[in-house]
Amino acid sequence: MWSFLNVDDAVSATIAAIEHGTTGVYNICDDEPARVNLWLPDLARALRGKAPMHVPRWIGRLAAGEVGVSIMTQIRGSSNAKAKRELGWRPRYSSWRVGFWAGLSPLSVERERRSA
Repeated sequence: MWSFLNVDDAVSATIAAIEHGTTGVYNICDDEPARVNLWLPDLARALRGKAPMHVPRWIGRLAAGEVGVSIMTQIRGSSNAKAKRELGWRPRYSSWRVGFWAGLSPLSVERERRSA
């Protein structure tokens, strides 16, 4: 399970923590942790890339090592509930599904570049 974060959300959460936070840790991420097999194909589509290939773990170990396989298969998602509750913070994109398309697709990148 992976959790994602938009850069604008990192900034707004940092400001909220400075202004309203207490000592401690806040997880800043979207509302929808997801398995790699869900988010990676969508990311490829948003970037107009080729669909990712599924490979058996033993091949993954050869290519990326045990740590690489662990990162792709065992990471746990995070919860932003404490940041929402204590900071009054909300992510700009509540889901990676929206954030990928809004922030990473070539069309949105070109649109951002032109407006800058």
